[in-house]
Amino acid sequence: MHKFSLRRLVRQSAQFWSILISAVTFYTCIPIPAGWNLEFRGIAGAAPLVGLLIGGILAIIDFGLQHLGLPLLTRSALIVVLWLALTGGLHLDGAMDTADGLATQNPHRRLEVMADSATGAFGAMTATAIIVLKICALVNLNSYRWFALMSAAGWGRWGQVMAIALYPYLKPRGKGAFHKQSMRIPQDILLGLLMLLGLCGLPLLSEISQWRLSLAMVIGGGAIALLTGAWFNRQLGGHTGDTYGAVVEWTEALFLCLLTSI
Repeated sequence: MHKFSLRRLVRQSAQFWSILISAVTFYTCIPIPAGWNLEFRGIAGAAPLVGLLIGGILAIIDFGLQHLGLPLLTRSALIVVLWLALTGGLHLDGAMDTADGLATQNPHRRLEVMADSATGAFGAMTATAIIVLKICALVNLNSYRWFALMSAAGWGRWGQVMAIALYPYLKPRGKGAFHKQSMRIPQDILLGLLMLLGLCGLPLLSEISQWRLSLAMVIGGGAIALLTGAWFNRQLGGHTGDTYGAVVEWTEALFLCLLTSI
């Protein structure tokens, strides 16, 4: 019995690491050594953890740039550019395509417009708005920037998980269809949520009076993530791979804006 349990634990650990590495490969431009065994089914549940990884990398870079003496505005702009570089613009491209689709007056052509690789005026304006919001919000966050970066990236991807879990996928043969098919409920939802609750609870370790900050971040982050996914579902009657990216980008931007007022 003991040998069986140990063997099962090793197998489950190996499966978890395989999914995590696959999620990093899919959602980021972080180089992974060739020859690694990748399994992309089920990676959506690991997306919030990938978000924390992205936020952590950005926080380390931001810390280094601060000690190099870069002004706050320049540093914030560089961080947002690196944010895009780490993801390869994957989610921002989805937000742009979604904006172009929603701008179409004929609801029956929205998915067709979103599938078009050409970027329209509304897509360009959306990308500009998201980038400007993130830069401005970071400029107004002089302290705990590492905390803001990690939590924003985490909540954004948890919002994606919720959109996958709660709403129908509109294109059965689309690139994001396998996310819906391999979603594990409630495990994938709870995995990201528990990690984010732990992250948002970190201020309590330094001072118990920070419970209001932690509570506001949990309620605000969760609400923005859920409402963003619900809004796109209401507009389109479901989700696609593009709207998953839009949920990530808008949740990140709006959450950073929320932090400036807390």
